Amino acid sequence: MKDQPLTLKVASWSALHPGRAIAGWFVFVALCLALGATAGTRQMDAGDHRVGESGRAESIAAEGGLQPEPTERIAITDRTGSAPDAAAVSAAEDIARRMRGLPGVERVAAPVRSSDGSTLMLEVTLHEAELASPSEPLQRVTAESRAARPGLRIEEVGDDSAGNGVDGPRDDALSGSTSSAFDLSAPGGIALPLAVAVVFAGFLAFGSPLMLGVPLLLAASSVAAALGLSRLVSHVVPDAGVASGAILLTGVALGVAHTLFHLRREREERALADGRLNPEALVGIAAATSGRAIAVSGLAVAVSMATLFLAGGPVASSLAAAAIVVSLVSVAGSMTLLPALLVVLGRRPDRRTPAASGLDRRQLNRHSPEGIWGLLVRPAKARPTATLLLSVPVMLGLSLPAFGAHLRIPPMSGHPRTTPEAAAHDRLTEAFPELLAEHRVAVRENDPGERAEVRSTLNAVAARAGADPARSKIPPTVRTTPDGRISVLTLPVPYRPDSPQAQASLADLRENVLPATLGKIEGAEFATGGPIAVRTDQLVPERAELPVMAGSLLLLTFATTLCAFGSAAIALLGALLNLLSAGASFGLTTAFFQQEFATTLLGSGTTDPTGAIDSHVPLFLCAILFVLSTNYQVFVVSRIREAILKGVPARQAVADGLGHSARAVGGAALVTAPVFASLLLLRPDGLKQLGFGLAAAILLDGFVVRALILPSALALLGDAAWWPSRAARRARRGPAPAPAAEAPYPYHPAADSYG
Repeated sequence: MKDQPLTLKVASWSALHPGRAIAGWFVFVALCLALGATAGTRQMDAGDHRVGESGRAESIAAEGGLQPEPTERIAITDRTGSAPDAAAVSAAEDIARRMRGLPGVERVAAPVRSSDGSTLMLEVTLHEAELASPSEPLQRVTAESRAARPGLRIEEVGDDSAGNGVDGPRDDALSGSTSSAFDLSAPGGIALPLAVAVVFAGFLAFGSPLMLGVPLLLAASSVAAALGLSRLVSHVVPDAGVASGAILLTGVALGVAHTLFHLRREREERALADGRLNPEALVGIAAATSGRAIAVSGLAVAVSMATLFLAGGPVASSLAAAAIVVSLVSVAGSMTLLPALLVVLGRRPDRRTPAASGLDRRQLNRHSPEGIWGLLVRPAKARPTATLLLSVPVMLGLSLPAFGAHLRIPPMSGHPRTTPEAAAHDRLTEAFPELLAEHRVAVRENDPGERAEVRSTLNAVAARAGADPARSKIPPTVRTTPDGRISVLTLPVPYRPDSPQAQASLADLRENVLPATLGKIEGAEFATGGPIAVRTDQLVPERAELPVMAGSLLLLTFATTLCAFGSAAIALLGALLNLLSAGASFGLTTAFFQQEFATTLLGSGTTDPTGAIDSHVPLFLCAILFVLSTNYQVFVVSRIREAILKGVPARQAVADGLGHSARAVGGAALVTAPVFASLLLLRPDGLKQLGFGLAAAILLDGFVVRALILPSALALLGDAAWWPSRAARRARRGPAPAPAAEAPYPYHPAADSYG
């Protein structure tokens, strides 16, 4: 026992003491939840998300208390589609008069007509102190005016009013918030579709509601413990709003994969034992091999995910912390709860016979899976060269659309565009695109003697913008702190934030206008922010993060696999195959969403035809895929390595390893893919893109990469695949292996008791 690895010691103890192991695990889960509830979650604040020049502008404005003011906007249009007439103007004046006397209203601007003349708009600015109370008085005035004038469409749009709607989104776009609709912060929102997908797909894979409970219990308890621990971790690495969802997604996937791999090994050992070993011995023997593979994969995942910290972004760091926590917790559950549950289930009379394993000794001796799994792996075993030459170009071809991907900052609201609040918002921003697009020039001047010049310069820039024939219908404004130290110039831009015109106006402001004006005032510190600048500045680091993260993932995946298996060739092959899976899945995602096939297939009401991919999707896709691909890689290679260490020739070892692992890896892919595909049922387009990409990635990785490309490459490499492994060289010099039917069992304490 002293020479046994820690993973085997823990799993053996759990198998011998299942009651105490199960109780201890749930005490651990409860303790994690209690500690997490006590510590609470430290969320990243607005300052953590500030990047580039726009981040500096926001910091200067926040220092002076000059952030965007809370507003409600009243849109008035004629229901016939005609331009608003005198009746609409009268309605606007009446609404403005009534709202000026309401509590919480600071000012009501004069009505503004849109550039196309179709819409009148009133802008109502609220007192900051009154925001705790919803804008119900304003909504009552709007509703009364709408009822009194049935020929007009009178709608209220704003953060507060949208939040009061029955299904209304809290649309931060109009307040200038940079929060993303790519929201993984609420696990409850994705728990139901995940649970339905797991139950349906898991029943097909496990064939029994009772056995399905094992991965569900392991996944649910691991996710619960990880959620508690992640709250503690958030005080070191603040949560960017992605930790809960990332933990749920990866926890479910890892729980299913670990259970399938461990259960497959236990069934094999039961068939080989032919009724001679008790459940404790069978589970312990399985843990001697599958437990090591699970521990290796968990370590590889944790080390690989640590590379996300190198990307430097808040979302990447939060995702890394979440993935590391859930992978380590899942491994701990696989070493304690999983063996104990399998022992308890194995004690049932209907589970003690060899037939209960679904395998027989003759099938195990053939080292070849039956049915669809046998057909799946046959090409790699029979014709590895042809299989490799066909499958690799297919995967590379699927990757090609990724090179033409257009990334975008996710829209501020990902709510369905069919809700009344969202429809009103879309109509208003169509008429007044400047509500979503404006420049905010923040200036800080520490020299009191220069403050008057700063103010006059900002007024001159505002006047110049107001005189532009292509100017916005909303006039520029200048706000200044009482001491004159900090000022903010707001320049509405009559273009969509992602349009070339908006980008050109930002470049002109930053490169020409401001250097020629504020740049000539000594000591004036200025920066340009606003929605257009934020989108521009956020895309730059996110585009830079992905290559850094992918390269670091590849490097550390190579290093951990090399340490685990002692083979440089297998380590390099694993890293390249992970990259191949990620490229193919992102290529499919790009083709499906960017080229708007998703809108055609899913319907325009479920996904918006954006022609772009949300900027967070490649980061999440690459990170989560590497987690699962590393698991599959370790599961397949560990079974091949077992045969190699027994002295089996390299090509036969590949066939043996496939025979033992194909069903487990394929089953895990079949269960996990619907889990991720269920994200297509959710609201934000970013989650739909992520769900589609992960589902495609898992199926490609499980059924093409690990079942065809990996074994074909290993078969062609032969003994060279295991260079410079000393263990493999020793096995080659040893005696010929015993037939599989006579293979000795690994020692386990419970193996001394037969029957």
